[in-house]
Amino acid sequence: MRDPVAVQKVGNRSGISKGRSGVGQRPARRAPAESIGARLKSLLAYVPLALRIGVIAIILLIAFVGYRAAASASFFQVRRIEMKGAARASVDEIQTVVRRDVSQTGVWRADLPELSKHIERLPWVRTAVVTRVLPDGIRIRITEREPKAVVRTSAGRFIWVDDDAVYLGEMSPADQMPAFFLRGWNEDDSAAAQAENRERIGKFLELQRDWNAQGLSERVSEVNLLDLHDVRVQLAGDDSQIEVRLGSQDQGARLSKALTVLDAQRQTARGPLISYIDLTQGKRAIVGLVTGNHTVAEGKNE
Repeated sequence: MRDPVAVQKVGNRSGISKGRSGVGQRPARRAPAESIGARLKSLLAYVPLALRIGVIAIILLIAFVGYRAAASASFFQVRRIEMKGAARASVDEIQTVVRRDVSQTGVWRADLPELSKHIERLPWVRTAVVTRVLPDGIRIRITEREPKAVVRTSAGRFIWVDDDAVYLGEMSPADQMPAFFLRGWNEDDSAAAQAENRERIGKFLELQRDWNAQGLSERVSEVNLLDLHDVRVQLAGDDSQIEVRLGSQDQGARLSKALTVLDAQRQTARGPLISYIDLTQGKRAIVGLVTGNHTVAEGKNE
């Protein structure tokens, strides 16, 4: 009998390999993993531009809403109001305006230019410089208006005004008496009336300087500037019933001449009868006398 022959499988190469080397084959190395930032950058390259803009807009919206919430928090509500320069202006009125304007916004989001405008509408306030003092303070520097003249209104009230023709408040008994008052004010609440009154206050200050320099102011009670081309003066003291008509020019010289004529006539029997002196006719002074119920005019040359 033949001995059995061991048959080796041709397809089993693993056995042959092991027989030759005795060592197994090592697996190939993997590429190192990409960083998260690189992956995100690669991913964003495939995201449409419109979608990226939308995401940014959402982020900004969230930040804005958070900002508003933080600004409106009680942390920024006004608790301190610092003020400088308010002497005549009402501190209580200014504080009321500040609290009203800032109550809804808080100090952080307060509209300072608008707040300044509201304060400047108050009497005596010319300018108001407003700054915020975080977290809960408002600082205000006031420049007050300067009273320049006292206007006697048609209702008989005496009101202080400044050189912008702005009403400041009624004259009080404690105020220093002005040299003389101003009449003929346009009391309409309009831009045209404001412009007219600025001209009147300018003319008033000019006359005041001129008459103060000549020592004439103490003899004047009030000046009527209703018509700047027909300036009229009511005299003071014992001459309070006499009106002097000065016209549109040379008011200082004409007033001086009128007083000279008046003083001369005071020495005569007609002195107590003088009602007015008109110097609008050039060098000639017209003296009006009251006789009974009539007024008689007499001309006096220089």
